[in-house]
Amino acid sequence: MAERLDDQQVEEGLATLAGTWSRAGDALVSESQHANFEAALARLNAIAALAEQADHHPDLELHGWNKLRVRLTTHSAGGITAADLALATAIDELV
Repeated sequence: MAERLDDQQVEEGLATLAGTWSRAGDALVSESQHANFEAALARLNAIAALAEQADHHPDLELHGWNKLRVRLTTHSAGGITAADLALATAIDELV
């Protein structure tokens, strides 16, 4: 089982991520707005492909007509782990 990160480790990890990420309790959350529905859906699908490759699945919410919320947590660890930070980094690297 993945080991849950302590608060300091989470804050240090957040400092390495793009500005769209924040901590919400036991999860990392990113909110983004896109040009249109199609662009938001394309981003969601790209994130889904990364998640499948990593075998680590975030909560993805497409809302409004162009907004996407990504929530990363490791349920088996009860919080944020290195796997969440790694997937957030990979998401940030998407074009």
